[in-house]
Amino acid sequence: MNRIAIVRPSALGDVCRSVPALVSLRRAFPQAAIDWVVQDTFVDAVRAHPDLNEVVPFPRRRFSRVWRSLLVAREWLAWSRSIASRRYDLVYDLQGLARSGLITWQTRAPRRVGFADAREAGHLGYTHRHRIPANMHTVDRMLALLEADGVPAERDMRLYVPDDAAQWWRRQRDALRLDQSPYAVIAPTSRWTAKRWPAERFVELAPHLRAAGFERMAIVGGRDERTQIQPLLDLAQRDDSIIDLVGATSVGGLMAVISGASLVIANDSAALHMAVGFDRPYIALFGPTDVSLVGPYRGQQWVIQPPVDPAALNHKDASLGSSIMERISVEQVIERLKQRLAAPQGREPASQEPTR
Repeated sequence: MNRIAIVRPSALGDVCRSVPALVSLRRAFPQAAIDWVVQDTFVDAVRAHPDLNEVVPFPRRRFSRVWRSLLVAREWLAWSRSIASRRYDLVYDLQGLARSGLITWQTRAPRRVGFADAREAGHLGYTHRHRIPANMHTVDRMLALLEADGVPAERDMRLYVPDDAAQWWRRQRDALRLDQSPYAVIAPTSRWTAKRWPAERFVELAPHLRAAGFERMAIVGGRDERTQIQPLLDLAQRDDSIIDLVGATSVGGLMAVISGASLVIANDSAALHMAVGFDRPYIALFGPTDVSLVGPYRGQQWVIQPPVDPAALNHKDASLGSSIMERISVEQVIERLKQRLAAPQGREPASQEPTR
């Protein structure tokens, strides 16, 4: 195989935890050119990876208007022709949805591989379909797809910060006088209400983090998520040990901030999966989500999740509100923080189950 493409456009956390597939393909095909089709806003997540030849940006937001604008329709057709012109020999769809299946088909590669049970008829874009059990962690399931196609699995989760983002964070650290002081990252936001731990509890947690030795704390999140965490942002206005970076980082900048953190405390979010990719200590707060399928890879022991009825494991259910996340107490997080800080780096506890 001379030219290979990975199709995994989104979401950001899923893109971050798809890198073992890239590493596996590089080990299997050391001389091949390997590209990755990814949503244009998430390019930073993978563009610095040494096993990748090129990122192919997919302008999802722009193309969402393809049926309403003749100009966008023409751009879509031009993009489709450009990806076909790359003449890939082999393409893997690791997302398994209609959009990714269509992109895979548009490559016109002679071998197009994906999940037999891809949703939204995404499987119609493939020439080769493999039946992979659905009850596997998403990382293991992607790697099982490759293994079913003859590619040995490499479970290397490492992420890499783009040089320009690393330089930006170095400048910011100098300006903030962080020096080499240990800092914690707090990632308190989520698109889904059911994934959000109350902002007031992060406020309660802050002095305990300071007492644990974290002289500075950086709050991260998207610009449009600020209203979710107003009490925490109000605290940052009063307390100069708390750095407000919400809406102030690119994806690469977020990676840089997390790569240097001594601790990450996060809801189920991309920031959490970045912490895994940079091997940073973390505590993950989960609500109505199946941790065994989409939790931090091989790190469930650092997840706090209240008991949840399996029938309620649907973070998109708006009727749940934040009721399940509210069952996580500040005291539980403080206790888990003590355990996390006492655990030697690189050594995993015997239990792989989340704390209830």
